[in-house]
Amino acid sequence: MNRAQKVKAVEELHQMFESSELVVITHYSGLNVAEISELRAKMRESGASFKVTKNTLAKRAVEGTRFSGLADQFSGPTGMATSQDPVAAARVAYEYAKENDKLVILGGALGEQILDSASVEALAKLPSLDELRSKLVGLLVAPATRVATVLQAPASQLARVTRAYADKG
Repeated sequence: MNRAQKVKAVEELHQMFESSELVVITHYSGLNVAEISELRAKMRESGASFKVTKNTLAKRAVEGTRFSGLADQFSGPTGMATSQDPVAAARVAYEYAKENDKLVILGGALGEQILDSASVEALAKLPSLDELRSKLVGLLVAPATRVATVLQAPASQLARVTRAYADKG
């Protein structure tokens, strides 16, 4: 890799750090090309990415970003999982590491907060943003659904329900 290619690689990595919410640092020692390709495919499906980097280039690229605290984790066979979703990269990396012990999660960062491997695991177990939205919509719709059900009941049942609430409260 000549000097111009290194400068370009550092710029691309720096841009990746700037546009990501979450970075997960892993060691991938022993993974073959097919396994890394499978991991990348799973990352893409969830809106994340996985990149194998040269440690010296990654250390330069991380300087001046909110992830600068990760610089000391770039040693050995390092791969980075990144995503704009605060959970996606952690979830896919954690699930893949459970299946394949050759992928080891070292840590990561969410925004400016540096995470250890246990924190990345806890983050991976959180529900996704879409799951949280659907639960919230379900909670908001439930009272209206109950009121509609009661209002559709015959008048005598409605009278019994109102009488029960009056006696109760």
